[in-house]
Amino acid sequence: MSDPDSQISYWDAAAATKTFTHPLHPPWLEGLSRRAAILDYGCGYGRTMAELQQHGFADLTGADTSPAMIERARNLHPTLHFTTLDAPPAWPSPHAAFDAVLLFAVLTCVPADEAQLRLIAELHRVLKPGGILYLSDLLLQDDERNRRRYDRYGVFKTGDGAVCRHHSRAWLTTLLSGFETLATRTIAVPTMNGHESTGIQILARIPEVPSTAVSAR
Repeated sequence: MSDPDSQISYWDAAAATKTFTHPLHPPWLEGLSRRAAILDYGCGYGRTMAELQQHGFADLTGADTSPAMIERARNLHPTLHFTTLDAPPAWPSPHAAFDAVLLFAVLTCVPADEAQLRLIAELHRVLKPGGILYLSDLLLQDDERNRRRYDRYGVFKTGDGAVCRHHSRAWLTTLLSGFETLATRTIAVPTMNGHESTGIQILARIPEVPSTAVSAR
């Protein structure tokens, strides 16, 4: 599993039935202009995009690798803009195109270190200096069920065939080394298959002086 688009067939099959639950924390967005350009990378069926619209944000773009997810999003939210990623993690836009990027429950679907590093590097590229990355994902769990199924990196296969990953805090710190962390919060998240897991949300910012720390290693 080296590419973010390696499980498109799974997500296409799941598009009509899965419910995503990572919560948006509005106080973290209070400093953003309602005219800010926001990319929801891995938007699924547009749940978080719709919530952003309810909070008054207007310049919203949702992107996902799954054509079926994008079709569902367009049907549910016809006034919002969604696009299918043809060559992930690449985003077809100039450098510094967005004021903010949301990355909700995406890393858990990208098991390999290399693919995660490439994805974060691309998001670093499209964010403006001073732009924010709002990440929400799942930590390594300490219950017996999860410990049994993890490999050494926290990667596992779900009962319905998805290959997923839970993350150590240390790895997330490494992954975001090109960003300045502004805030973190630990949350309880119902997973898409009905289990409660411990999640983490991180609000990070591109330094005003661009960093060279992020690279697609």
